[in-house]
Amino acid sequence: MRLYNSLSRQMERLRPRAGQPVGVYVCGITPYDTTHLGHAFTYTVFDVLIRHMETVHGWPVRYVQNLTDVDDDVLLRARNTGEAWQDIVSRWTRRFTDDMAALRLRPPDHFPGATAYVPQVLQHVARLVDAGAAYVRDGNVYYRSSLAPDLGRLADLAADDLLAVANERGNRPDDPHKEEPLDFVLWQSGQPGEPVWQSPWGLGRPGWHIECTAMSWSLLGEQVDVHGGGRDLAFPHHACEIAQAAPLGGPRPWVRFWVHVAMVGMDGAKMSKSLGNLVMVSDLLREHEPDTVRLYLLRHHYRTPWEWDPSRLTECAAWARTLHAAAARPCGTGVELEPASFGPRLVAALDDDLNTPEAVRVVLDLADAVLDAGAGVRVAAAQDVLRTLAGRVLGLWLRPYAEVGPAERRAAAWPAPEVAPPLTVLPA
Repeated sequence: MRLYNSLSRQMERLRPRAGQPVGVYVCGITPYDTTHLGHAFTYTVFDVLIRHMETVHGWPVRYVQNLTDVDDDVLLRARNTGEAWQDIVSRWTRRFTDDMAALRLRPPDHFPGATAYVPQVLQHVARLVDAGAAYVRDGNVYYRSSLAPDLGRLADLAADDLLAVANERGNRPDDPHKEEPLDFVLWQSGQPGEPVWQSPWGLGRPGWHIECTAMSWSLLGEQVDVHGGGRDLAFPHHACEIAQAAPLGGPRPWVRFWVHVAMVGMDGAKMSKSLGNLVMVSDLLREHEPDTVRLYLLRHHYRTPWEWDPSRLTECAAWARTLHAAAARPCGTGVELEPASFGPRLVAALDDDLNTPEAVRVVLDLADAVLDAGAGVRVAAAQDVLRTLAGRVLGLWLRPYAEVGPAERRAAAWPAPEVAPPLTVLPA
């Protein structure tokens, strides 16, 4: 299997390390205003990657998807609405996991919230301070960005562009505690009304970038095979992860493959919570089959940006009906329909940088072959192949969701995330 590595900017052969499961870490949601189509595209892409590795190649996979359950945006939403931040996290996380289960995304093996890994965050931050890679100012701890001269490499950004992009994505260049504007926070001192934990530097909470490093190292070890998320995470989030991981030691490279999923657009701009130009998965699922939505996502290659187009969703509804009809067609007792060519075609497509548009064409061709076969033709073997390729690998239900029984729905349900309460909430 060959996969594009964002760091090297070239296709590379992906294979497991000897005796190790493939460790996959995907940056998860900040739980508010979920789940929009951009979220669904990212996680469906990684779902097919994992299914392909497990089902086709037979590689065991250990999959971690985190939850950023304490964050500036969540706390701001709580202040603006008067709702408790824990209630916001719980409500939107449940919406997200329900959407993922309806779309039949394989649940992660670990679903950690940042709050449950504060002890590990503290250990990492302390090591960075001891190594001289971080400094303490008034209860805050910052990473020295000057130690990472190639901070823009992952996102292919010139050094002169880094600060402007970082500022657009949450950086605070005028923070008086910083030595340099690009320095990023590892631990931030607690503010009135915020949840806080005890640390050697006083009451506070983790910075965003160090959370993912701590969770990935804790759950996957010091080397990760595939680490990814949406393309907008390449900088600053993933770039900062690379920077802070270097002084911590461990194998090199820390991440073998960086995989980034292209942005989904609407009205000429990236679909995002901050802009509010969102198409919500829960709204789509009220009118469309989960298989329709999933096919709509998979018809796009993961590295190619695309725009929301409801007419294409209508086309995918027809595709879903075709696949459902082929899976349900009576078998016949005559000559056998030969399905042997379809499996190798789909494997070749997904081995080639996860070419899901071609994989969708393969299963539609197989469905057409089943439906076009004569009335007496035996199609059981072809239907078995369809269930493997379209069901187990591409993740389709292969029937209307109303026909999916309670046991199957329970089996597809995602676990509750691993979260922990803060030490306290500072008085407002």
